[in-house]
Amino acid sequence: MFKFNKKSNKPIFSNFGTGKIVPLEEVADPVFSTKMIGDGYAIDVEDGEIRAPFSGSVAMVFPTGHALGLKDSSGMEILLHLGIDTVELEGRGFEILVKEGDKVTQGQLLVRMDLDLIHSEDKSTISMCIFTSGEKLELLKSHEQVTPETTDIFRTIIEKG
Repeated sequence: MFKFNKKSNKPIFSNFGTGKIVPLEEVADPVFSTKMIGDGYAIDVEDGEIRAPFSGSVAMVFPTGHALGLKDSSGMEILLHLGIDTVELEGRGFEILVKEGDKVTQGQLLVRMDLDLIHSEDKSTISMCIFTSGEKLELLKSHEQVTPETTDIFRTIIEKG
């Protein structure tokens, strides 16, 4: 179900934030709900702290801070898209703590979201983890409360080969 680091015996993938899991199909943005970019899941973020779900590198950071891409040593790539229509905030509400090319460790704080500011602008804080490298997932924890330590949110059913 999950790959483990042979040295530490820790799961290679953990969660990226705290909140309630939202199936991608229920996200109020057709780009994500139709899986146009890739499969994944969403979280209705509760504390605004976005963490690295695995150790790897920062592939890209949008200048507005609302999205960033991560890549691990096996080639798995994800897009963390923070909120819906938050690009319209032009960077307000996001404190980016990493830059493109940085090495990150699992659990490292990547971005702080100002949830109050984002909500005051009538934007959703539902945030997506999209597997842009082609993995297909089966969601195991739909509508459940999770933290960054949660590791059994999904299982890979097809990996890009």
